[in-house]
Amino acid sequence: MWYIYILFCKGGSYYTGCTNNIKQRIKDHLRGKGGRYTRSHKPEKLVYSETQPTRSAALKREAQIKKWTRAKKEALISGNLSFIKNLNLSKIEL
Repeated sequence: MWYIYILFCKGGSYYTGCTNNIKQRIKDHLRGKGGRYTRSHKPEKLVYSETQPTRSAALKREAQIKKWTRAKKEALISGNLSFIKNLNLSKIEL
C-alpha cells in the first residue's frame, strides 16, 4: 500500500509527497530528515492522505496533485470534490 500525503507547513505552504510507510515518513519530516523543502519549511501537521495500490499509481497521483493550484489542493483537503470538478470545467471553458 502506498500513501499520498499533504503536510501544512510553517508559512502557510503545503508539501505533497508519497511513501509506503506514512508514520515513519512524517517522523522523518519532523526531524528534518524528509524532503529538502520540509527542512526549510517545517511541517506543522498532516492535513490529507490517500492510498494507492502501487508505487507507480502513487507517483502519478503525487505529480498530479503537485501541479494543482492552492485552491484545488484546499478543496481536496476539505473534501469539496464538486469544487474541484467546477475548477476543471472552468479551465475547459476558457
